Parts: sequence; C-alpha cells; structure tokens
Amino acid sequence: MVQLENTKCSFLFCLGICILICSAIYLKANISHAPLPTNDSQSLPASKTCDILPLATPEIQWQRKDCKKISYEPKPDTNCTLLQSELHFIMAPLSKEEEDFPLAFIITIHKELETFVRLLRAIYAPQNTYCIHIDDKAPEEYKTSVRRLSGCFSNVFLVSVREKVTYAGFSRLQADINCMKDLVKSPVKWRRVINLCGQDFPIQSNLDLVRYMQGSEWKDKNMTPGIKQPPTMKHRTEFPYVEVEGIHVAQRARGPKKGPPPHNLTIYFGTAYYSLTRPFVEFVLSDPVAKDLLEWSRDTFSPDEHYWVTLNHMKEAPGSHVDGGWEGNIRAIKWRDQEGSAHQGCKGQYIRDICIFGIGDLPWIIERECMFANKFEIASFPEAVDCLELWHRHKVLQQASVPIQPPWHLTTEVEVSNSTLTLTPEDCV
Repeated sequence: MVQLENTKCSFLFCLGICILICSAIYLKANISHAPLPTNDSQSLPASKTCDILPLATPEIQWQRKDCKKISYEPKPDTNCTLLQSELHFIMAPLSKEEEDFPLAFIITIHKELETFVRLLRAIYAPQNTYCIHIDDKAPEEYKTSVRRLSGCFSNVFLVSVREKVTYAGFSRLQADINCMKDLVKSPVKWRRVINLCGQDFPIQSNLDLVRYMQGSEWKDKNMTPGIKQPPTMKHRTEFPYVEVEGIHVAQRARGPKKGPPPHNLTIYFGTAYYSLTRPFVEFVLSDPVAKDLLEWSRDTFSPDEHYWVTLNHMKEAPGSHVDGGWEGNIRAIKWRDQEGSAHQGCKGQYIRDICIFGIGDLPWIIERECMFANKFEIASFPEAVDCLELWHRHKVLQQASVPIQPPWHLTTEVEVSNSTLTLTPEDCV
C-alpha cells in the first residue's frame, strides 16, 4: 500500500514538471513571434496649447513620437548609435545646398543639460561643426555628461581651454575666442560661425540659415548688429572694471579713467551675437589691431557687446560692414523697456529685464523671422521649448530633399476615431 502511494506521488511530481516545461516552450514560442513594442504605441497628443503647429484635419491629430522619459545623461558605456536614434538626431545632410555650405557653431553653456541637448539636436547637421564651451564653474557631473554626449559625434567637441565665465565680464568674450582658435584647426571647412548660449533656440532651419547668409544682403559679409557707442554706454569703456570672484563685474573704486582705444578706433555698441565669415575669424585671431583691441577690452564692461561690432566697422577687416547699423535678424528678444512698442509684454517672466519665454510668446517669436530666440528655461516654462521644438522639427523635415528616416521625427499624425485611446502621462512607463 505504501509502495502504491509512493508511485502515485512520483507520477504527480513528473506530471507537474512536464506541464511546467510545456508551458515554458509555449510561452517562448509566442513571445518570439509577438511584435516588439514601438514608441508610437505609447505616443501622446501634442500639447493642445501649441497653436503654432500646422493645423491638422478634424480626423487627424499630432502625437509625439514617444512619451517615455528619455535620459539626457549619457552613461559611460553608452551605445552612440542608439543614443543618436533615441534622441532623434538628424544624421545625414538634408540637402546638397546645406552640405556644400558647412557652418560652425560656438555654444557656451553652464546649466540645464536637457535644454542644451535639445538645442544641439535642433541645430545639428553632420556637415557642420560645434565647439562647446562649458563654464569652468559648472558641476563636474554636468561637464561629464556633456563630454560623453559630444563623444558620440565626430563633429562636436569641447573647447580646449575653459573659462570661469562671469556675466558681462571679459571671460565671456574670451570663451568665444578660445573656441575660434579650435575651430580654425577643425577638419571641417566651415564657411561661417554663429555663437549661441544654452538658452537659445532656433527659429530658422539649417537650410534657412544657409540661404539667409548666402543671400545678396549678407553674402561674404559679417553680421554684427550695432551702432556708434551712444553717450549712455560710454561708461562701459571709459572706466576700468574687474570680475569679482567669477560672480559679477564691478567698476574699480579708485584709479584713473581708461586710456583711449588703440589705433584711434571708434568704439561701437551692439549685440554680443553674430554670424561671421571664416576670413574675418582668421583676421580676429591674427591681426595686431584686433589683438590690441582685445587686450584693451580686458577691463571693460561687457566687452563682447563692443568688440565684434567695432572690428566689423574697420575697412581692413574681411567682410566688414562699415556703414552697418542694427541690420541682421540675429535674435528675437523681448526687453522689458520695449514693452508696448516692440512687443506687448512677456508671457513668461522677466529676468535681468529679458523675457524668459512662455508658450504664449511663441507666435510673436515666429513672426520676427530671426535666426534664433533668447531666452528659454525648461525648468521654468517647459511647454514653450516643447512646442517650439515640435514646430521647428516639422519645418526642418518639410524642407528636406532626401528620404526622411523614422528616428528624425518628433511627431506623427494619427487618425482619430471613437475607438482611439487617448493616452495620459500616467500611461507612459
């Protein structure tokens, strides 16, 4: 009787093992043939407040390509090909016209890694080259993340000499000069250089930029908007200033006024942002007058707002614009003191009398048709960057004359029906 009971238990045990093995084989077979999940299955409708996106038909709505939380912090073992795809970088020239006119970019950054990555992917093209200057005061983790990201692109590099950048200080001008020294050694035969900060975002596509700077007005000319230094700005260069602990710039308490500018130069006042020809950059780095002006500018206030525009009014400078004024659609900026005239107020908030854009500012920005807009902060108004990025990428791809690769899309159009499931942020896992 005991032997029969033991035989029964052994049978049941074997039967259970057989069931488990068969179940495993069945599940493996079904899983291997199941379709892989795609980002589209987890897409979200684009923001309903993003009114600048092209209107879709009533049966169609815009959806983001993915809604999963994407990491903007590359890991030490990051697969670069996967990173380029997941972050939607465009990895081929979109036209012969752009390929034949490579650009160089100088980007100075110090915070908000995500804002920088999204700026870089918006302006990135494989024929261009990008010099990244990270403020030497930035956290080491931030520097490491940017270094790893740049390592995934052969045409993106970190400047060889970093500065501790002070707002309105000489260090800000020196950061651009450092990048220029590296860029002239680049294997990329770039034609023009544009400088950016981490809070800029493009309005024009790369093709727009090429055509704008190749147009009759700016072909072979530097773009440095500005005028002769007005009386209200003379204190910037008449008195010596000093950078205080890398935090702010202050006028020296004692001491005589500064001497006159070298070589009897007339000082101009303008924007710190520019679009410069390569011969002009080579002139800046080698010409004795340019070097003397740079040295004289060390103890001035915000020297980047007089240095470029002053040199660009020299007849001897390549591509100079001697009779130039405020021409050149460099930046769309809302200044507080221009409220009621140039614009009807900031929909975000003012910081240092400059508007940090909110989503309500975007129609005004697009109407300006400038190359870039400044300033954006994802931490303060993320929807403004989200919306403008979707609009810009749609514009870029619409202009492309090559086949569009799926990873390049940030949005897709989907048919809306009664059975369509509208996902919420909680559905993204």
